[in-house]
Amino acid sequence: MAATATADGMAGGAPSDGDRICNCIPFHKRYTKNMDTERPPRGRSDLTTDRLRADIIDEILAPGDPLAEATVARRLGVSRVPVREALFTLEREGLVGFTPTGRAFVRTLTPQDFEELFVMRLTLEPIATRLAAPHLRAHPEALIENLESTGRATSILDVTRLDLEFHQHIMEQSGNARLLKAWKALRWELGLWLGRLHRLHQKRTRSVRAETLRAHHQLITIIRTQSPAACEAIMRKHILGWRTWLPESAGSSVDVQRLVAR
Repeated sequence: MAATATADGMAGGAPSDGDRICNCIPFHKRYTKNMDTERPPRGRSDLTTDRLRADIIDEILAPGDPLAEATVARRLGVSRVPVREALFTLEREGLVGFTPTGRAFVRTLTPQDFEELFVMRLTLEPIATRLAAPHLRAHPEALIENLESTGRATSILDVTRLDLEFHQHIMEQSGNARLLKAWKALRWELGLWLGRLHRLHQKRTRSVRAETLRAHHQLITIIRTQSPAACEAIMRKHILGWRTWLPESAGSSVDVQRLVAR
């Protein structure tokens, strides 16, 4: 299972019980905090989906782990019906797969998956930043609050959640519903993607929080002081910086120079 870290500089290794977010904590406090501030009451299927999704993104449920309905239902204290519905939802989100015989399992992100998600971010987020720049320049408060929360983060899991929220807020302020819809369709795979890359990079450098703070502070500064075109360029540079964090892929690679030239 991948490592978590409670602050910059902590060594990698298996997460302790304290580092993992307990299953009893509601999912919206773990990965959707600040994303949707007003919600109607949630049904059992939705709550089961939330629990399983969070466990997958946290890698409490590791890539390749089986997700037998009866076993999951016993662990979560629900019937098999909401578990079945949750598994189908998570399959659509890219987090769960099914064998030809119908057995569910936690999907493993392949190098190709990482490459494709990288390209999608590079396609969607720079133009969204350009569109969002005028509004964010006038109203940077949410991004600044996110930056402050990242500075107080005590685990890599929190850094990942806040990183995702930072970028989602920019997408939301673009005013382009189709750009946002495309990005949200990838949101949970992006959460898995970011979490995996953060943990890998933390093992190598122990500096994920510091690097995230530095990069996001630079983005906010450009948004508040420069043109929308400059904001688009800095977001493209920011995402291209992730290229060095990607797992090596023997069979596929992104033509970074071609993408930079776009």
